[in-house]
Amino acid sequence: MATALLKSDCVLMHLLRLLISSVVIFFVLYAPQPILPLLSTQFSVSPATAGSLMTATMLPLAIAPLFYGLFLTRQNPLKILKITMILLAISCAFVPYINSFEYLFSIRLIQGFLLPAALTAMTTYIGKTYKNKQLQRNMTLYIASTIVGGFFGRVLSASFAELLQWQDFYFVMAITLCIFALFIKINKDFKAGIAVSILSHLKDVKHPRLIKTYCAVFCMFFCFAAILNYLPFILRDNFAIKSTQNIGLVYIAYLIGALASILSPWLVKKRPNTFSLLSGIFVIYCCSIVMMLPQNFISFFIAFAVFCGAMFIIHSIAAPLVNRISNATASVTNGLYVSFYYSGGALGSYLPGLVYQGLGQQVFLLLILSVCLIGLGLVYSARAGTEIT
Repeated sequence: MATALLKSDCVLMHLLRLLISSVVIFFVLYAPQPILPLLSTQFSVSPATAGSLMTATMLPLAIAPLFYGLFLTRQNPLKILKITMILLAISCAFVPYINSFEYLFSIRLIQGFLLPAALTAMTTYIGKTYKNKQLQRNMTLYIASTIVGGFFGRVLSASFAELLQWQDFYFVMAITLCIFALFIKINKDFKAGIAVSILSHLKDVKHPRLIKTYCAVFCMFFCFAAILNYLPFILRDNFAIKSTQNIGLVYIAYLIGALASILSPWLVKKRPNTFSLLSGIFVIYCCSIVMMLPQNFISFFIAFAVFCGAMFIIHSIAAPLVNRISNATASVTNGLYVSFYYSGGALGSYLPGLVYQGLGQQVFLLLILSVCLIGLGLVYSARAGTEIT
């Protein structure tokens, strides 16, 4: 009995370390976002070009996970996670010495190839280690850690830019990544899977429901990346909020919305047909975008919180869902999920920016709404059939 309890405590402690590592990794991904107007001014580039710093990171995130997923079939995911965190730390340490936008873009591109290795390794470990209710719970906890990392990464980056220098935050990230990499304990008992061809793996994920879920996730994050990436410009241009620290504080709405993801396991339990539940949340997601159209900061702030909440619930439900309905290995299933997710992010972080700087906020929001409606159509069309539990 005592041995079982000790083992349980070790497993929980190990999961906690992984979740904290996830928080720090997401610092790297989102640190530039709230200071994009500052970087646009400092490097004399347009809003869309500044926004491409996020695209530079998300584009490799969109392409690499499938191949990393196949690679992780044969590798210990925790070993890959530890190595990747150290490499990310080194990349962050170089940023303060960069004096041109092109070099900064190149560093972001390198980080983009490192980040999916870390994220796929983490989701693969969770997918292989936990099943059923534990899978739903721990995947929800993982997603919550990404939310916390995204929030504090943005807020701290904006605060450093206001109170010190934006480059200083990169030194902090480099040191923190190294420290938490040391806490990753590699499981020596890990059993490698059997390496087979990529086509063999892809045959296991061709089920229409699974493909529709992946495509809906693409639409979901396209919308989210677009709003979050150009939020600092909207706040500056439409609501005269120019302080990077104040822009960072607006992300409190992001955190308020994120708390809604806690409801995901309860919602799944109440609504056995998960696709029907996703359809309802997508409706709320669409409505929140419509609520952003009026030029009023209070209504925009509330809509932004609802928008974030809907996105996080969709994400918290969809991530474990694909693990339940996929016949592929956990590494490939999650690699594809991350790939579709960040494909939406890569396009959403750049293309809507061209619309925003050319046609303004209203047309920008209508474009995002149209993509959100496509996501709604995908999950709605997948709702019929047997219940997903």
